[in-house]
Amino acid sequence: MTDLQALADRVEIEALRGEFTDAGMMHDYDRFASLFTHDGAWRMPHIPVEFVGRAEIRAAIERLQDHWEYFVQTVHPGTIRIEGDTAVGRAYVAEFGRMRDGSSHLNYSLYHDRYRRTQDGWKFTERLYEVRYFDTTPLAGSASQPAPGSVRES
Repeated sequence: MTDLQALADRVEIEALRGEFTDAGMMHDYDRFASLFTHDGAWRMPHIPVEFVGRAEIRAAIERLQDHWEYFVQTVHPGTIRIEGDTAVGRAYVAEFGRMRDGSSHLNYSLYHDRYRRTQDGWKFTERLYEVRYFDTTPLAGSASQPAPGSVRES
């Protein structure tokens, strides 16, 4: 593999991780599920839950998002190690929001990822979520409305 190919692979994997956050926050559940291989898995052992396959993953993100009054997730670059048509990596995550029951949620976490190159580009084969810090102190702020004229892509 050339250095340019390795660079392109890294950029595509980083974009995949960004798409995950964007699809979830924009409630684009079909796009969210499409980021995984057909047999991909999304695991959150702290709850504990795991969802395997695109249909389960799509249903899970829709069901989970329905519990939130508002939710914000930011993802920060971590590591990527490419091994041919597979790769492993970590992404660092900060999340906060308020549930519809009024409880608040703040955490700092990371995703342990496995990726596979497919004919449709890099996809997740596994996202394993590890919470490193969790806080339920009530959030004092409120959710704002989208700015007039803001673009929501579909």
